[in-house]
Amino acid sequence: HLVGTNGKGTTGRYIANALVAAGYKCGHYSSPHIKTFNERIWLDGHNVDDATLEAAHESLQRLLDETFLKTLSYFEYTTFLAMVVYAECEYVVLEAGLGGEYDATNVFEKVLSVITPIGLDHQDFLGHSINEIAMTKMRSVSNEAIVARQVFTEVWEVARALEKERGVSFIDVDTLIDAQMIQIADEIKQEQQLANYLQDNLLLSMSVLKKLDILVKKNLFNSQRLEGRMQQIASNIWLDVGHNVLAARAIAQSFAQNSVNLVYNSYKDKDYRSILSVLRPIIKRVEIIAVEEERIAPQADLIMTLEQLGIAHGLFEGAKDEEYYLVFGSFSVAEAFYKLR
Repeated sequence: HLVGTNGKGTTGRYIANALVAAGYKCGHYSSPHIKTFNERIWLDGHNVDDATLEAAHESLQRLLDETFLKTLSYFEYTTFLAMVVYAECEYVVLEAGLGGEYDATNVFEKVLSVITPIGLDHQDFLGHSINEIAMTKMRSVSNEAIVARQVFTEVWEVARALEKERGVSFIDVDTLIDAQMIQIADEIKQEQQLANYLQDNLLLSMSVLKKLDILVKKNLFNSQRLEGRMQQIASNIWLDVGHNVLAARAIAQSFAQNSVNLVYNSYKDKDYRSILSVLRPIIKRVEIIAVEEERIAPQADLIMTLEQLGIAHGLFEGAKDEEYYLVFGSFSVAEAFYKLR
């Protein structure tokens, strides 16, 4: 069970790919999707096909009575649907949707929990401090969890408090990482041109395998990673669906000493001023991409923020071959970009 603010998707996909390569039947449940709904329900190396998805839907309709079905949210129903697809799996890698303790994915018995980096995001739902957010997420742990490298010390303060309160165990990822794992991760980073934060996610996934007593080998990590995570989609275009300050810091580090045109938009409840401030050293120009969604920030507010920060800006009208672009923001931004390509 993967819980955290950033890195759940790629870490989960690394784990799932490795388990399949090691000979296990495995599913990976993630969200949201970029292009098609099928991306959310990955099985044995591929997104679920339409026929399997339809069969699972029909099965679920028979299993659950109509009154109960009407009470389910979109995400709750999708989670049930995934578990029908995964009925025969030996391992299921479940990514929490928003929180942790009250997330739909938290109702299933766990072999192991994984806590990815925790930062400020979705404060209206999860809490307005790192302590509150970490507590909401980490209360999902029912036995033991591996904790990724964290930016905020408060995460470990919450972990130690929960160990005393609930008798669960939190394991620092660095106590599991050994020299061989570091060497393998370094080689993969060079071969796959991974950003630093993706290498951290890779090491975290290796620590999960080690904890599960599965031998960590380089050939377990040759598969394609999840879409939209520091992904080079053209010779001059990168895409990342990070949409909070923690993700922006990782991206700024990855593009240090470089300059890109930022294809961007933001939900109104996001701290886009802080995000743009973090990214400012790598931004040549912000190109605002139109996103048709009620939650999106008013364009006038976004432009005013850009002007206050002294960042050149305009509207996105398409990528030019001679320019470099970073498409950064929510899944809605990624979806809008793909529609315009």
